[in-house]
Amino acid sequence: MPILQYKCPQCGKKFEELVAKFDDPVPCPACGTRAERDWSGEMFSSTGKKSAHCSGNCKTCGGCH
Repeated sequence: MPILQYKCPQCGKKFEELVAKFDDPVPCPACGTRAERDWSGEMFSSTGKKSAHCSGNCKTCGGCH
């Protein structure tokens, strides 16, 4: 299961969530509004280092997370 980045359109809170499916609705932990995927965040590898080359697509991922 992937950990995805989200941003709440209502309150602006950014957070990460472990999800079973990419299209499952994810509520904001602060206000409960359905959050949207946040593609602007930095990706980190499993070692905690930034990985600017990550596409976010695990099928073509070079092992950045």
